[in-house]
Amino acid sequence: MRVTLMWEARAVQDRGPELLEWARARARELAREPLRREVFRAPQDRVLVLTWWDAEELGAELPELPEPDAGLITRPVHRWRFEAVE
Repeated sequence: MRVTLMWEARAVQDRGPELLEWARARARELAREPLRREVFRAPQDRVLVLTWWDAEELGAELPELPEPDAGLITRPVHRWRFEAVE
């Protein structure tokens, strides 16, 4: 099965570039290499990281980005898991 992990955070005002670089670095340091990885930025200093994995089930243990330092983000990170259906 193909599982996509989604990680999204919002930086403290004017710290979006710092959060983006933080997320890029952590995405390259995962315990193992995903099938695919993409990093996005959005208005309001938001950063999104998607990683794709082969897994036996949606709840499989997979490497995930950690929580950034609380001083860098405005709220806890949002995380979701998706299963490919097509």
